[in-house]
Amino acid sequence: MKKLVSVVAAAAMVGLAALSMTSCGAAKSKAQGKVLNICVWNEEFQSRFNDYFAKAGLVPEDVKVNWIITPNQGNAYQNKLDELLLSQENAPADEKVDLFLVEADYALKYVDSPYVLDVKKDIGLTDADLANQYKYTKDVMTDSKGRLRGVTWQACPGGFVYRRSIAKAVLGTDDPAEVQKALGDWDRFDAVAAQAKAKGYFMLSGFDDDYRVFSDNVTTPCVKDGKINVDAQIRRWVMQTKEYTDKGYNNKANLWSNESFKGASKNGKVFGYFGPAWFIDFCLAPATLDDPNAEKKLGNGSYGDWAFCMGPQGFSWGGTWICAAAGSDNVDLIKKIMYTMTCDKETMVKIAKEASDFVNNEPAMREVAASDYQNPFLGGQNHIALFLDSAKSISKATMTPYDQGFAEKIQGAMADYYNGDVDEATAWDNFYKSLKELYPNLQK
Repeated sequence: MKKLVSVVAAAAMVGLAALSMTSCGAAKSKAQGKVLNICVWNEEFQSRFNDYFAKAGLVPEDVKVNWIITPNQGNAYQNKLDELLLSQENAPADEKVDLFLVEADYALKYVDSPYVLDVKKDIGLTDADLANQYKYTKDVMTDSKGRLRGVTWQACPGGFVYRRSIAKAVLGTDDPAEVQKALGDWDRFDAVAAQAKAKGYFMLSGFDDDYRVFSDNVTTPCVKDGKINVDAQIRRWVMQTKEYTDKGYNNKANLWSNESFKGASKNGKVFGYFGPAWFIDFCLAPATLDDPNAEKKLGNGSYGDWAFCMGPQGFSWGGTWICAAAGSDNVDLIKKIMYTMTCDKETMVKIAKEASDFVNNEPAMREVAASDYQNPFLGGQNHIALFLDSAKSISKATMTPYDQGFAEKIQGAMADYYNGDVDEATAWDNFYKSLKELYPNLQK
C-alpha cells in the first residue's frame, strides 16, 4: 500500500488510471451503510447538500453524514483523496469513501479510473433523468467506454461582475447593456482600464483575475504527447497582465488573497472581477459585506452595488462533479442525492433563485431567466438570461488531467515576473521546472 501511495504522489496524473482495484468494484451493496463519507475541498457542496437535501428530510435518520474536507491548493485534496481511495478495499465499512467531488481541472484523472461507479449501470439514474443537463457537463465525466462517471448541479459559464458606482464614475452609466458595449472586446476593455486608472480605480484586482478567460479559450491542451504545451492564449494572458501591472491597471493581488477581495469592499477601488455564478454567490458576495452577520442588503459594505455583463470574451470556469466511490455501501442513498441535487427541476429552480447558482438544468434556467427573479447582490438584476446561450456552447475538448497543476504553477511563476523580481525568461524556466517537479512524467 505504501508503494502505491508513493506512486500516486510522484506522478499524480497517471497513478489512479494505471492501478486496478479488484474486490471493491461496482456491485451494489444490499445493506445500506450507517455513515455517508463525502470528500470535498470546501463547504460549497456541503451548504447545497444541507439546504436542499438534508433540510428536505431526505437523509435517513440512522445515517450519519461525515464530511472530509481537505483544501484544494497544491494538490492537497487530490493527494488525500488518492490515499483514501487506494485504502478503500481494506477500509472498515464506516470509513469507506461514499461520495467524492472533483473539479474540471482534474476530473479526467478519475473518469477512467476503477475507483468511480457508473452513474447509470451502478447507481441507477436513467437517460430520462439526465436529459435536461447541459451536454458538456456529461461529456466531461464520460469515460473512454461511454460510461457516465459523475454528475453536477451546476453549469459554469462566466462573465464580468462590475461595481455599479465605479462604472458610473468611469463610463457615466451602470446599465449592463451599456457597460457591455464599452467592454465588448479586449481592445475596448483595455481602453476602459486606462480610463479607470485615470479616475483612480483598478480595472482588475490582480494578476490572475482574467486567467480563466484566456485559459478557457485555448485551442490546444496544456500537455500534448507527454510534453508541456503553452497555448497562444496563455501567452496573451502573460503579456496583458504584465502590461496591466506596469501601467497600474491592477493592484498586484493574487487570486483568492485577502488583498484581492479587499478591492471589493465598500472603500475598494476595483472595477470588476471575472467569474461564473458560483464565484458571484459563493466567493465575491460574502467579501463585499462589512458585517457578515447582518442582513445582506444595500448599505452593508458594497453589497448590492454590483452588476453583471458578459465582458470581452466568453468563457467558463470550473464546475464540481459528484462521483460515487467504488466500494460504497450507500448506493441507494447516493442515487437519491444525485437525482435530487442534479436532476430534479424543482430543486434546481430553488438553488438558482435562493443561492444564485446557474444550475445544470436547461428548462429550470429558462424558467428563472423568464421570471421576475432578482439577484439582490447584483442590484436586483436578473442575470441568468445572459448565461443561457453560453452554457449551451461550452466545450471542454482541450481538458487534460494536468490543468490544475498547470494553472497554479504558471500563476505562481509569472507573479515573480509581474512584480519585477525576475525577467520573463527566468519566469518561464521556473514554470517549467516547477511543473515537471509536480508531474515528473512530463517533458518540456
